[in-house]
Amino acid sequence: MNFRLIGVNHNSAPVEVRERLALAESRLPDACKRLAAHPGVEEGLVLSTCNRVELLVSSNNGSADLRGFIRDYFQVDASDLDRYLYEYREDEAVRHLFRVTSSLDSMVVGEPQILGQVKEAYAVARAVGSVHSQLDTLLTRAFAVAKRVRTETAVGSSAVSVASVAVELAKKIFGSLNGKHVYLVGAGKMSELAARHLLAHGAASIFVANRTHERAVKLASKFNGQAILFEQLYETCDKADIVITSTGAPHAIFRREHAELFLSRRRNRPMFFIDIAVPRDVDPAVNKVDGIFVYDIDDLQQAVSSHVADRKKEAERAEEIVSVEVERFQARLQTLDVVPTIVSLQDHLETIRQAEIDRVRGRLGPLTPDQEMAVEALTRGIVNKIMHTPISTLKTAARESEATTVIDVVRRLFNLQDRKASAKSNAEPGAKR
Repeated sequence: MNFRLIGVNHNSAPVEVRERLALAESRLPDACKRLAAHPGVEEGLVLSTCNRVELLVSSNNGSADLRGFIRDYFQVDASDLDRYLYEYREDEAVRHLFRVTSSLDSMVVGEPQILGQVKEAYAVARAVGSVHSQLDTLLTRAFAVAKRVRTETAVGSSAVSVASVAVELAKKIFGSLNGKHVYLVGAGKMSELAARHLLAHGAASIFVANRTHERAVKLASKFNGQAILFEQLYETCDKADIVITSTGAPHAIFRREHAELFLSRRRNRPMFFIDIAVPRDVDPAVNKVDGIFVYDIDDLQQAVSSHVADRKKEAERAEEIVSVEVERFQARLQTLDVVPTIVSLQDHLETIRQAEIDRVRGRLGPLTPDQEMAVEALTRGIVNKIMHTPISTLKTAARESEATTVIDVVRRLFNLQDRKASAKSNAEPGAKR
C-alpha cells in the first residue's frame, strides 16, 4: 500500500496562501468523498485547520495526481503553490502524520488541540466512507503514538498556547487587563480558550456574537457574558477593548472603515484584534489605523517561538519515539503484506494434496482407518516440508526492504493467482464456470 501526503502549513506558507486552501467544517465531507474518488486514490482524508491544510491518501500504485486534485477542487493555479507545498511518501508520510498528531509539527509544540482536530477529520472521513482500511490502520496507530508521546515525555506540560501569548500581547498594549471588555466573534474552541485566559488575568466581561445565535448564547453563559445577534456586530463591537475573531467566513468581516468607525466611537481609546481565523477575518489594512492593533495567526506564531526553547529536550525525546514507531508500523505493514501469499500457498498445496489422494484412491482399494490416517500423515508431512522454506523466507523478507520482490518470486514459482483478480474475473459476464 502506498501512503501519500501533500499540504501546506504555518512553516511552509504564509497565512495569505493557507487561506486560499482552507475548508469550512461543512465542506469536509464533500472534500473527503471527492478525494477518495480521485483517480489513483483508494482512501483519503482532508485535514484543515488554521495552521495547515493536508491531504492524506493511500493507493495501490502511487499514481494519484494530488496536485491536480488541489488545482481542480480548490480552483487554484497549482504552479502558484508549488513552492509552498510539501509532499511525502511511504515512511516519510507516516512520520509526518505521527509528528502532527503528537504536536511536534505544531506552531506551539505540545499543544493538545491538533490531536482533537485530526480525530475530528478522521471521524468525518470514516462517516463518508473515504477511510476504511489501510488509512484506518495508520490513523489509529497515529493516535496511539500521540498518547505515548504525551505519557512518556513532558513535551505537552506547561505548553505555551496561542491563547496565553494573546494575553501577553494584550498586557503589552493595555498595561493591565483589569476591567477590559472582550468580544468573541465566532464561538469556536480556540476563541473560548483565549477568553478563559483573558478573564483569568482580569478582563471584566465577555460579549459573544456568532452566526448561529444559539451557540453564542451557550458560550456566553459559560462566562456570565452577553450574547449579541450577529447582525448587530458592527453596532456593538466598539464596546470591546479586545476582539477575538474566528468565524470561518470566506472574506474579511472587519475592514478599515469599520476600524475607523469603532475608534471614533471609542474616542480614540485603543482596540486589540486577535485574528485566529483562516481565511483571515480582519483585513490587513485595519492594522494601519492608529490606535488599532491587529495580530493574525502568523504574528502569534512569532510571539510563541520565543517561548519554546525550554521544551527542546522533551521534543527530541518525542522525536525518538516517533522514529521507533515509524519503523514498527512499517514492519507490521510488511508482515501483513506477506500473509495473503502464505495463505494462498497453503491453499494451493492443500488443493494439490487432496486432488492427488482422490486420483489414486481408486487404485488403492478400500483402506482401513489406520491406513487412511497413514496416508493423511504422509501427504501432509510432504506438503509441510515443501512449504517450510518459502514460508520462512517470506516471514524473514517481511522485515526487510526486499519483501515485495520475494513475494513476487514465490507467487510466480507456485503460480499463485491473485485471489481478488480471480474473483473479479469469475464474476464478469461470460466468464467460464
